[in-house]
Amino acid sequence: MTDTLEEPTLEKPAPGVQEHRWSKRLVLWAAVLTLANVLADVAIGSPMMVLPQLLEHLDTDQVAWLNASAMLAGAIWSPLLAKSSDLFGTRRILVGTLLVACAGALVCLVAPNVWIFLVGRFLQGAAFAAVFITVALARQICTPRVAMALVGLVTSGSSIVGVIEPYLMQPVIEELGYRSVFLTAAVLAAAAALCVRAFIPESPIRGAGRIDLGGAFLLGGGLGAVLAYISLGRDLGWLSGGMIALLAAGAAALTGWAFRALRLDEPIIDIRALSRPILLTLLALVLAAGSFRSMLQLTGLVAQVPPDLGLGYGLGDGESVAVLLATPNAGIVVGGICAGWLAGRFGPTPPLLGGIAVGTVGTFAMLAGVSALPLAIACGAVVGMAAGAIGASGYNLATSLEAPERQGTIAGLVSVVLALGSVVFTFAGGEVLRATLVPETHADGAAVSSATGVYLYVAMAGVLFLLAAIPAILLIRTRPPTPPLPGAPRRPASPAAGRRPGGAVADPAGSTRWESPGAPQARR
Repeated sequence: MTDTLEEPTLEKPAPGVQEHRWSKRLVLWAAVLTLANVLADVAIGSPMMVLPQLLEHLDTDQVAWLNASAMLAGAIWSPLLAKSSDLFGTRRILVGTLLVACAGALVCLVAPNVWIFLVGRFLQGAAFAAVFITVALARQICTPRVAMALVGLVTSGSSIVGVIEPYLMQPVIEELGYRSVFLTAAVLAAAAALCVRAFIPESPIRGAGRIDLGGAFLLGGGLGAVLAYISLGRDLGWLSGGMIALLAAGAAALTGWAFRALRLDEPIIDIRALSRPILLTLLALVLAAGSFRSMLQLTGLVAQVPPDLGLGYGLGDGESVAVLLATPNAGIVVGGICAGWLAGRFGPTPPLLGGIAVGTVGTFAMLAGVSALPLAIACGAVVGMAAGAIGASGYNLATSLEAPERQGTIAGLVSVVLALGSVVFTFAGGEVLRATLVPETHADGAAVSSATGVYLYVAMAGVLFLLAAIPAILLIRTRPPTPPLPGAPRRPASPAAGRRPGGAVADPAGSTRWESPGAPQARR
Protein backbone atom coordinates (compact mmCIF):
# COMPACT_ATOMS: atom_id res chain seq x y z
CA MET A 1 0.00 0.00 0.00
CA THR A 2 1.47 3.28 -0.99
CA ASP A 3 0.31 6.80 -0.40
CA THR A 4 1.42 10.17 -1.60
CA LEU A 5 0.44 13.59 -0.38
CA GLU A 6 -2.47 14.81 -2.46
CA GLU A 7 -2.12 18.22 -4.05
CA PRO A 8 -4.69 20.98 -3.50
CA THR A 9 -6.35 22.16 -6.70
CA LEU A 10 -8.77 24.91 -7.65
CA GLU A 11 -11.59 22.45 -6.95
CA LYS A 12 -10.20 20.68 -3.86
CA PRO A 13 -9.11 22.83 -0.87
CA ALA A 14 -6.35 22.19 1.60
CA PRO A 15 -7.43 20.77 4.99
CA GLY A 16 -9.09 23.27 7.32
CA VAL A 17 -10.43 25.58 4.59
CA GLN A 18 -13.97 26.71 5.41
CA GLU A 19 -15.66 28.52 2.52
CA HIS A 20 -16.04 26.80 -0.84
CA ARG A 21 -18.76 28.96 -2.40
CA TRP A 22 -20.17 32.49 -2.24
CA SER A 23 -22.70 32.98 0.53
CA LYS A 24 -24.03 35.71 2.81
CA ARG A 25 -21.26 34.90 5.25
CA LEU A 26 -18.59 35.29 2.59
CA VAL A 27 -20.06 38.61 1.46
CA LEU A 28 -19.80 39.78 5.07
CA TRP A 29 -16.16 38.64 5.21
CA ALA A 30 -15.44 40.52 1.99
CA ALA A 31 -16.98 43.72 3.40
CA VAL A 32 -14.99 43.46 6.64
CA LEU A 33 -11.67 42.74 4.92
CA THR A 34 -12.29 45.57 2.46
CA LEU A 35 -12.92 47.90 5.41
CA ALA A 36 -9.54 46.89 6.82
CA ASN A 37 -7.90 47.83 3.51
CA VAL A 38 -9.78 51.13 3.32
CA LEU A 39 -7.89 52.11 6.46
CA ALA A 40 -4.58 51.87 4.60
CA ASP A 41 -5.79 54.37 1.98
CA VAL A 42 -7.23 56.73 4.57
CA ALA A 43 -4.19 56.53 6.87
CA ILE A 44 -1.69 57.25 4.11
CA GLY A 45 -3.65 59.63 1.87
CA SER A 46 -6.10 61.66 3.94
CA PRO A 47 -3.54 63.81 5.83
CA MET A 48 -2.44 65.27 2.50
CA MET A 49 -5.87 66.92 2.25
CA VAL A 50 -4.96 69.12 5.25
CA LEU A 51 -1.25 69.58 4.55
CA PRO A 52 -1.21 73.41 4.80
CA GLN A 53 -2.95 73.33 8.19
CA LEU A 54 -0.56 70.62 9.42
CA LEU A 55 2.49 72.62 8.39
CA GLU A 56 1.17 75.67 10.21
CA HIS A 57 0.22 73.77 13.37
CA LEU A 58 3.50 71.84 13.59
CA ASP A 59 5.54 74.93 12.65
CA THR A 60 7.57 73.08 10.04
CA ASP A 61 8.30 73.23 6.33
CA GLN A 62 9.19 69.51 6.00
CA VAL A 63 6.48 68.71 3.48
CA ALA A 64 8.34 65.69 2.12
CA TRP A 65 8.62 63.95 5.49
CA LEU A 66 4.97 64.53 6.33
CA ASN A 67 3.95 63.21 2.91
CA ALA A 68 6.13 60.07 2.80
CA SER A 69 6.42 59.09 6.46
CA ALA A 70 3.53 56.59 6.65
CA MET A 71 4.50 54.76 3.46
CA LEU A 72 8.14 54.51 4.57
CA ALA A 73 7.00 53.21 7.95
CA GLY A 74 4.91 50.61 6.12
CA ALA A 75 8.05 49.29 4.41
CA ILE A 76 9.71 48.97 7.82
CA TRP A 77 6.73 47.21 9.40
CA SER A 78 6.07 44.79 6.54
CA PRO A 79 8.76 42.07 7.03
CA LEU A 80 8.02 41.69 10.74
CA LEU A 81 4.23 41.62 10.36
CA ALA A 82 4.35 39.29 7.36
CA LYS A 83 6.40 36.66 9.17
CA SER A 84 4.37 37.08 12.36
CA SER A 85 1.13 36.40 10.47
CA ASP A 86 2.51 33.04 9.33
CA LEU A 87 3.56 32.00 12.83
CA PHE A 88 0.85 33.42 15.11
CA GLY A 89 -2.25 33.56 12.90
CA THR A 90 -3.24 36.03 10.22
CA ARG A 91 -6.42 37.25 11.91
CA ARG A 92 -4.63 37.87 15.21
CA ILE A 93 -1.88 39.89 13.52
CA LEU A 94 -4.43 41.78 11.38
CA VAL A 95 -6.33 42.86 14.51
CA GLY A 96 -3.07 43.90 16.17
CA THR A 97 -2.02 45.83 13.08
CA LEU A 98 -5.31 47.74 13.00
CA LEU A 99 -5.01 48.61 16.70
CA VAL A 100 -1.44 49.88 16.20
CA ALA A 101 -2.67 52.05 13.31
CA CYS A 102 -5.50 53.34 15.54
CA ALA A 103 -2.97 54.28 18.23
CA GLY A 104 -0.87 56.06 15.62
CA ALA A 105 -3.86 58.11 14.42
CA LEU A 106 -4.57 59.17 18.02
CA VAL A 107 -0.93 60.21 18.51
CA CYS A 108 -1.13 62.33 15.34
CA LEU A 109 -4.41 63.79 16.61
CA VAL A 110 -2.81 65.23 19.75
CA ALA A 111 0.78 65.72 18.52
CA PRO A 112 2.13 69.12 19.71
CA ASN A 113 5.20 69.07 17.45
CA VAL A 114 6.54 67.45 14.33
CA TRP A 115 8.61 64.78 16.11
CA ILE A 116 5.68 63.33 18.03
CA PHE A 117 3.61 63.61 14.86
CA LEU A 118 6.19 61.48 12.98
CA VAL A 119 6.02 58.88 15.78
CA GLY A 120 2.28 58.71 15.19
CA ARG A 121 2.78 58.39 11.44
CA PHE A 122 5.26 55.56 12.05
CA LEU A 123 2.59 53.69 14.01
CA GLN A 124 -0.05 54.56 11.41
CA GLY A 125 2.21 53.08 8.75
CA ALA A 126 1.39 49.62 10.11
CA ALA A 127 -1.88 49.98 8.17
CA PHE A 128 0.20 49.35 5.03
CA ALA A 129 0.42 45.71 6.15
CA ALA A 130 -3.36 45.31 6.30
CA VAL A 131 -3.50 44.72 2.55
CA PHE A 132 -1.19 41.72 2.37
CA ILE A 133 -2.45 40.24 5.64
CA THR A 134 -6.02 40.27 4.31
CA VAL A 135 -4.73 38.54 1.17
CA ALA A 136 -3.09 35.77 3.20
CA LEU A 137 -6.18 35.43 5.39
CA ALA A 138 -8.48 35.14 2.37
CA ARG A 139 -6.26 32.43 0.85
CA GLN A 140 -6.31 30.44 4.09
CA ILE A 141 -10.00 30.52 5.02
CA CYS A 142 -11.43 29.84 1.54
CA THR A 143 -10.92 27.34 -1.23
CA PRO A 144 -8.44 28.55 -3.88
CA ARG A 145 -11.15 29.31 -6.47
CA VAL A 146 -13.22 31.41 -4.07
CA ALA A 147 -10.15 32.93 -2.40
CA MET A 148 -8.76 34.32 -5.67
CA ALA A 149 -12.02 36.13 -6.38
CA LEU A 150 -12.08 37.40 -2.80
CA VAL A 151 -8.49 38.66 -3.10
CA GLY A 152 -9.43 40.60 -6.23
CA LEU A 153 -12.30 42.22 -4.37
CA VAL A 154 -10.51 43.15 -1.13
CA THR A 155 -7.33 44.45 -2.81
CA SER A 156 -9.16 46.74 -5.23
CA GLY A 157 -12.49 47.48 -3.54
CA SER A 158 -10.91 50.02 -1.22
CA SER A 159 -9.99 52.17 -4.24
CA ILE A 160 -13.59 53.30 -4.44
CA VAL A 161 -12.63 55.46 -1.46
CA GLY A 162 -10.48 57.45 -3.86
CA VAL A 163 -13.62 58.39 -5.77
CA ILE A 164 -15.79 59.50 -2.85
CA GLU A 165 -13.27 60.47 -0.15
CA PRO A 166 -12.81 64.13 -1.19
CA TYR A 167 -16.58 64.66 -1.25
CA LEU A 168 -17.05 63.00 2.15
CA MET A 169 -14.04 64.44 3.96
CA GLN A 170 -14.12 68.04 2.78
CA PRO A 171 -17.31 68.99 4.70
CA VAL A 172 -15.95 67.19 7.78
CA ILE A 173 -12.66 69.09 7.56
CA GLU A 174 -14.47 72.41 7.15
CA GLU A 175 -16.63 71.68 10.20
CA LEU A 176 -14.12 70.04 12.58
CA GLY A 177 -10.75 71.20 11.28
CA TYR A 178 -7.66 69.33 10.13
CA ARG A 179 -7.68 66.98 13.16
CA SER A 180 -10.80 65.31 11.78
CA VAL A 181 -8.77 63.23 9.30
CA PHE A 182 -6.92 61.54 12.18
CA LEU A 183 -10.08 61.13 14.20
CA THR A 184 -11.70 59.46 11.18
CA ALA A 185 -8.69 57.18 10.71
CA ALA A 186 -8.75 56.18 14.38
CA VAL A 187 -12.47 55.40 14.29
CA LEU A 188 -12.11 53.38 11.08
CA ALA A 189 -9.18 51.41 12.52
CA ALA A 190 -11.03 50.60 15.73
CA ALA A 191 -14.18 49.62 13.83
CA ALA A 192 -12.20 47.44 11.42
CA ALA A 193 -10.36 45.70 14.28
CA LEU A 194 -13.65 45.02 16.09
CA CYS A 195 -15.32 43.68 12.93
CA VAL A 196 -12.37 41.44 12.03
CA ARG A 197 -12.32 40.03 15.56
CA ALA A 198 -16.10 39.49 15.60
CA PHE A 199 -16.82 38.18 12.10
CA ILE A 200 -13.66 36.75 10.51
CA PRO A 201 -12.50 33.26 11.54
CA GLU A 202 -8.90 32.65 12.45
CA SER A 203 -6.83 30.80 9.89
CA PRO A 204 -6.29 27.13 10.79
CA ILE A 205 -2.79 27.29 9.30
CA ARG A 206 0.35 27.95 11.31
CA GLY A 207 3.97 27.95 10.31
CA ALA A 208 6.75 26.63 12.50
CA GLY A 209 9.92 28.33 13.68
CA ARG A 210 10.75 31.71 15.12
CA ILE A 211 11.00 35.33 14.02
CA ASP A 212 14.44 36.63 13.14
CA LEU A 213 14.05 40.03 14.80
CA GLY A 214 17.52 41.14 13.76
CA GLY A 215 16.81 40.29 10.14
CA ALA A 216 13.42 42.02 10.28
CA PHE A 217 15.06 45.17 11.66
CA LEU A 218 17.80 45.15 9.01
CA LEU A 219 15.46 44.46 6.09
CA GLY A 220 12.72 46.87 7.16
CA GLY A 221 15.13 49.60 8.17
CA GLY A 222 17.18 49.20 4.99
CA LEU A 223 14.11 49.37 2.75
CA GLY A 224 12.76 52.37 4.64
CA ALA A 225 16.07 54.24 4.39
CA VAL A 226 16.52 53.59 0.65
CA LEU A 227 12.92 54.50 -0.13
CA ALA A 228 13.28 57.64 2.01
CA TYR A 229 16.34 58.67 0.00
CA ILE A 230 14.47 58.16 -3.28
CA SER A 231 11.33 59.93 -2.04
CA LEU A 232 12.92 62.86 -0.23
CA GLY A 233 16.21 63.43 -2.06
CA ARG A 234 14.75 65.90 -4.53
CA ASP A 235 13.40 68.16 -1.78
CA LEU A 236 16.23 67.79 0.74
CA GLY A 237 19.17 67.54 -1.67
CA TRP A 238 20.56 64.35 -3.20
CA LEU A 239 24.11 65.10 -2.10
CA SER A 240 23.35 66.65 1.27
CA GLY A 241 25.11 65.09 4.21
CA GLY A 242 21.91 63.77 5.77
CA MET A 243 20.68 62.15 2.57
CA ILE A 244 24.03 60.51 1.80
CA ALA A 245 24.16 59.14 5.35
CA LEU A 246 20.61 57.83 4.97
CA LEU A 247 21.42 56.05 1.71
CA ALA A 248 24.63 54.56 3.13
CA ALA A 249 22.79 53.32 6.22
CA GLY A 250 20.10 51.74 4.08
CA ALA A 251 22.60 50.01 1.80
CA ALA A 252 24.56 48.73 4.80
CA ALA A 253 21.40 47.40 6.46
CA LEU A 254 20.27 45.59 3.31
CA THR A 255 23.73 44.10 2.82
CA GLY A 256 23.75 42.92 6.43
CA TRP A 257 20.31 41.39 5.99
CA ALA A 258 21.40 39.52 2.83
CA PHE A 259 24.43 37.99 4.58
CA ARG A 260 22.27 37.09 7.58
CA ALA A 261 19.59 35.50 5.39
CA LEU A 262 22.20 33.27 3.72
CA ARG A 263 23.62 32.08 7.05
CA LEU A 264 20.49 31.47 9.14
CA ASP A 265 18.24 28.44 8.90
CA GLU A 266 15.11 30.57 9.50
CA PRO A 267 15.65 34.07 8.08
CA ILE A 268 12.84 36.60 7.93
CA ILE A 269 12.72 35.97 4.14
CA ASP A 270 14.56 32.92 2.84
CA ILE A 271 16.05 34.24 -0.39
CA ARG A 272 17.47 30.78 -1.12
CA ALA A 273 13.94 29.39 -1.37
CA LEU A 274 12.66 31.96 -3.87
CA SER A 275 11.88 29.83 -6.91
CA ARG A 276 12.17 30.96 -10.51
CA PRO A 277 8.38 31.47 -10.90
CA ILE A 278 8.28 33.66 -7.78
CA LEU A 279 11.23 35.73 -8.98
CA LEU A 280 9.60 36.17 -12.40
CA THR A 281 6.38 37.24 -10.68
CA LEU A 282 8.17 39.82 -8.54
CA LEU A 283 10.05 41.17 -11.58
CA ALA A 284 6.81 41.58 -13.54
CA LEU A 285 5.18 43.33 -10.58
CA VAL A 286 7.97 45.82 -9.89
CA LEU A 287 7.99 46.93 -13.54
CA ALA A 288 4.22 47.00 -13.95
CA ALA A 289 3.65 48.81 -10.65
CA GLY A 290 6.19 51.44 -11.61
CA SER A 291 4.41 51.95 -14.91
CA PHE A 292 0.83 52.26 -13.73
CA ARG A 293 1.69 54.32 -10.64
CA SER A 294 3.73 56.76 -12.71
CA MET A 295 0.85 57.05 -15.20
CA LEU A 296 -1.64 57.75 -12.41
CA GLN A 297 0.71 60.49 -11.21
CA LEU A 298 0.98 61.95 -14.70
CA THR A 299 -2.80 62.05 -15.04
CA GLY A 300 -3.00 64.16 -11.89
CA LEU A 301 -0.31 66.53 -13.16
CA VAL A 302 -1.68 66.97 -16.67
CA ALA A 303 -5.16 67.51 -15.25
CA GLN A 304 -3.93 70.73 -13.63
CA VAL A 305 -2.49 72.24 -16.85
CA PRO A 306 -4.96 74.47 -18.78
CA PRO A 307 -5.03 73.79 -22.55
CA ASP A 308 -4.84 77.52 -23.30
CA LEU A 309 -1.20 77.68 -22.16
CA GLY A 310 -0.26 76.53 -25.66
CA LEU A 311 2.13 73.75 -24.56
CA GLY A 312 0.66 71.09 -26.83
CA TYR A 313 -1.04 69.31 -23.95
CA GLY A 314 -3.26 70.10 -20.98
CA LEU A 315 -6.63 68.98 -19.61
CA GLY A 316 -7.53 71.52 -16.90
CA ASP A 317 -11.23 72.20 -17.40
CA GLY A 318 -13.19 72.76 -14.19
CA GLU A 319 -15.55 69.94 -13.25
CA SER A 320 -14.12 67.56 -15.86
CA VAL A 321 -10.84 67.39 -13.91
CA ALA A 322 -12.62 65.71 -11.00
CA VAL A 323 -13.95 63.05 -13.39
CA LEU A 324 -10.46 62.55 -14.80
CA LEU A 325 -8.97 62.00 -11.35
CA ALA A 326 -11.79 59.72 -10.12
CA THR A 327 -11.98 57.44 -13.17
CA PRO A 328 -8.73 55.48 -12.51
CA ASN A 329 -9.96 54.52 -9.03
CA ALA A 330 -13.18 53.13 -10.49
CA GLY A 331 -11.07 51.26 -13.05
CA ILE A 332 -8.97 49.71 -10.28
CA VAL A 333 -12.11 48.28 -8.67
CA VAL A 334 -13.36 46.80 -11.95
CA GLY A 335 -9.95 45.42 -12.93
CA GLY A 336 -9.25 43.84 -9.56
CA ILE A 337 -12.65 42.14 -9.27
CA CYS A 338 -12.52 40.80 -12.83
CA ALA A 339 -8.94 39.55 -12.41
CA GLY A 340 -9.85 37.72 -9.21
CA TRP A 341 -12.84 36.06 -10.88
CA LEU A 342 -10.75 35.00 -13.89
CA ALA A 343 -7.93 33.73 -11.67
CA GLY A 344 -10.38 31.38 -9.93
CA ARG A 345 -11.21 29.78 -13.28
CA PHE A 346 -8.04 29.98 -15.35
CA GLY A 347 -5.31 30.63 -12.79
CA PRO A 348 -3.75 33.99 -11.89
CA THR A 349 -1.12 34.14 -14.65
CA PRO A 350 -3.46 34.90 -17.63
CA PRO A 351 -5.15 37.87 -15.91
CA LEU A 352 -1.70 39.18 -14.89
CA LEU A 353 -0.56 39.16 -18.51
CA GLY A 354 -3.94 40.53 -19.60
CA GLY A 355 -3.63 43.41 -17.14
CA ILE A 356 -0.16 44.23 -18.46
CA ALA A 357 -1.43 44.14 -22.06
CA VAL A 358 -4.40 46.41 -21.24
CA GLY A 359 -2.08 48.79 -19.39
CA THR A 360 0.28 48.93 -22.37
CA VAL A 361 -2.54 49.91 -24.72
CA GLY A 362 -3.93 52.53 -22.33
CA THR A 363 -0.49 54.02 -21.70
CA PHE A 364 0.52 54.47 -25.33
CA ALA A 365 -2.95 55.81 -26.16
CA MET A 366 -2.25 58.53 -23.59
CA LEU A 367 0.28 60.02 -26.06
CA ALA A 368 -2.80 61.47 -27.77
CA GLY A 369 -4.87 61.64 -24.57
CA VAL A 370 -2.72 64.31 -22.92
CA SER A 371 -4.45 66.90 -25.10
CA ALA A 372 -7.91 65.31 -25.53
CA LEU A 373 -10.03 65.10 -22.40
CA PRO A 374 -12.46 62.32 -23.47
CA LEU A 375 -9.56 60.11 -24.56
CA ALA A 376 -7.65 60.91 -21.37
CA ILE A 377 -10.64 59.82 -19.27
CA ALA A 378 -10.84 56.56 -21.23
CA CYS A 379 -7.09 55.98 -20.84
CA GLY A 380 -7.31 56.67 -17.13
CA ALA A 381 -10.05 54.05 -16.79
CA VAL A 382 -8.01 51.52 -18.79
CA VAL A 383 -4.80 52.10 -16.82
CA GLY A 384 -6.81 51.89 -13.61
CA MET A 385 -8.25 48.54 -14.70
CA ALA A 386 -4.72 47.35 -15.46
CA ALA A 387 -3.54 48.46 -12.02
CA GLY A 388 -6.35 46.57 -10.29
CA ALA A 389 -5.78 43.43 -12.35
CA ILE A 390 -2.02 43.46 -11.86
CA GLY A 391 -2.24 43.98 -8.10
CA ALA A 392 -4.85 41.25 -7.53
CA SER A 393 -3.15 38.79 -9.92
CA GLY A 394 0.25 39.44 -8.38
CA TYR A 395 -0.97 38.57 -4.90
CA ASN A 396 -2.87 35.53 -6.16
CA LEU A 397 0.02 34.21 -8.22
CA ALA A 398 2.71 34.69 -5.58
CA THR A 399 0.65 33.12 -2.79
CA SER A 400 -0.36 30.19 -5.01
CA LEU A 401 3.34 29.41 -5.50
CA GLU A 402 4.01 29.10 -1.76
CA ALA A 403 2.88 26.67 0.89
CA PRO A 404 -0.07 27.99 2.95
CA GLU A 405 2.05 28.47 6.08
CA ARG A 406 4.33 30.88 4.16
CA GLN A 407 1.68 32.85 2.29
CA GLY A 408 1.78 35.79 4.70
CA THR A 409 5.51 36.24 4.12
CA ILE A 410 5.25 36.08 0.34
CA ALA A 411 2.22 38.43 0.29
CA GLY A 412 4.25 40.90 2.35
CA LEU A 413 7.09 40.62 -0.16
CA VAL A 414 4.64 41.41 -2.98
CA SER A 415 3.50 44.56 -1.13
CA VAL A 416 7.08 45.73 -0.69
CA VAL A 417 7.87 45.07 -4.36
CA LEU A 418 4.79 47.00 -5.49
CA ALA A 419 5.77 49.94 -3.26
CA LEU A 420 9.37 49.79 -4.47
CA GLY A 421 8.36 49.88 -8.13
CA SER A 422 5.92 52.71 -7.48
CA VAL A 423 8.45 54.89 -5.68
CA VAL A 424 11.43 54.28 -7.97
CA PHE A 425 9.70 54.74 -11.32
CA THR A 426 7.41 57.53 -10.20
CA PHE A 427 10.54 59.37 -9.10
CA ALA A 428 12.18 58.62 -12.47
CA GLY A 429 9.16 60.03 -14.30
CA GLY A 430 9.20 63.10 -12.09
CA GLU A 431 12.84 63.70 -12.97
CA VAL A 432 11.97 63.51 -16.69
CA LEU A 433 9.35 66.24 -16.19
CA ARG A 434 11.69 68.29 -14.03
CA ALA A 435 14.41 68.17 -16.69
CA THR A 436 12.02 69.58 -19.31
CA LEU A 437 10.45 72.45 -17.36
CA VAL A 438 9.31 75.58 -19.17
CA PRO A 439 10.19 78.25 -16.56
CA GLU A 440 8.38 81.11 -18.18
CA THR A 441 5.09 79.19 -18.32
CA HIS A 442 3.12 78.70 -15.14
CA ALA A 443 -0.01 76.83 -14.15
CA ASP A 444 -1.37 77.96 -10.79
CA GLY A 445 1.96 79.59 -10.08
CA ALA A 446 4.13 76.52 -10.79
CA ALA A 447 6.41 75.86 -13.74
CA VAL A 448 5.26 72.99 -15.94
CA SER A 449 7.01 70.60 -18.31
CA SER A 450 7.18 70.86 -22.06
CA ALA A 451 5.21 68.54 -24.33
CA THR A 452 8.46 66.69 -25.06
CA GLY A 453 8.86 65.86 -21.39
CA VAL A 454 5.27 64.62 -21.11
CA TYR A 455 5.66 62.42 -24.20
CA LEU A 456 8.94 61.00 -22.89
CA TYR A 457 7.24 60.26 -19.58
CA VAL A 458 4.41 58.35 -21.29
CA ALA A 459 6.89 56.48 -23.50
CA MET A 460 8.92 55.45 -20.44
CA ALA A 461 5.79 54.07 -18.76
CA GLY A 462 4.81 52.19 -21.91
CA VAL A 463 8.26 50.60 -22.21
CA LEU A 464 8.04 49.49 -18.58
CA PHE A 465 4.76 47.72 -19.36
CA LEU A 466 6.39 46.02 -22.36
CA LEU A 467 9.31 44.86 -20.19
CA ALA A 468 6.87 43.57 -17.54
CA ALA A 469 5.21 41.44 -20.22
CA ILE A 470 8.41 39.41 -20.72
CA PRO A 471 8.45 37.66 -17.30
CA ALA A 472 4.64 37.35 -17.47
CA ILE A 473 4.92 35.49 -20.79
CA LEU A 474 7.62 33.24 -19.34
CA LEU A 475 5.24 32.43 -16.48
CA ILE A 476 2.52 31.51 -18.97
CA ARG A 477 4.90 29.15 -20.77
CA THR A 478 6.14 27.55 -17.55
CA ARG A 479 3.55 25.78 -15.45
CA PRO A 480 4.68 26.48 -11.88
CA PRO A 481 4.74 23.64 -9.32
CA THR A 482 1.93 23.33 -6.82
CA PRO A 483 3.03 24.10 -3.24
CA PRO A 484 2.79 21.47 -0.51
CA LEU A 485 -0.10 21.19 1.88
CA PRO A 486 0.35 22.65 5.36
CA GLY A 487 2.89 20.87 7.49
CA ALA A 488 4.37 18.78 4.71
CA PRO A 489 8.16 19.22 4.55
CA ARG A 490 9.50 19.35 1.04
CA ARG A 491 11.92 16.70 -0.08
CA PRO A 492 12.55 14.68 -3.24
CA ALA A 493 10.88 11.30 -3.60
CA SER A 494 14.17 9.64 -4.48
CA PRO A 495 17.79 10.65 -4.96
CA ALA A 496 17.37 10.22 -8.69
CA ALA A 497 14.41 12.54 -8.94
CA GLY A 498 15.13 15.98 -10.34
CA ARG A 499 14.43 18.99 -8.20
CA ARG A 500 12.46 21.88 -9.59
CA PRO A 501 12.49 25.41 -8.21
CA GLY A 502 10.72 25.68 -4.88
CA GLY A 503 11.34 22.07 -3.82
CA ALA A 504 9.07 20.28 -6.28
CA VAL A 505 9.90 16.77 -7.43
CA ALA A 506 9.98 15.99 -11.13
CA ASP A 507 9.54 12.33 -12.00
CA PRO A 508 10.54 10.81 -15.36
CA ALA A 509 7.03 11.37 -16.69
CA GLY A 510 7.37 15.10 -16.10
CA SER A 511 4.70 15.41 -13.41
CA THR A 512 5.21 17.43 -10.25
CA ARG A 513 4.31 16.29 -6.76
CA TRP A 514 5.17 16.97 -3.13
CA GLU A 515 5.93 14.18 -0.68
CA SER A 516 6.12 13.98 3.08
CA PRO A 517 9.01 12.22 4.84
CA GLY A 518 8.78 8.46 4.70
CA ALA A 519 6.09 8.38 2.03
CA PRO A 520 7.11 5.80 -0.57
CA GLN A 521 6.88 6.59 -4.24
CA ALA A 522 3.55 5.93 -5.84
CA ARG A 523 3.48 2.96 -8.17
CA ARG A 524 3.05 3.90 -11.78
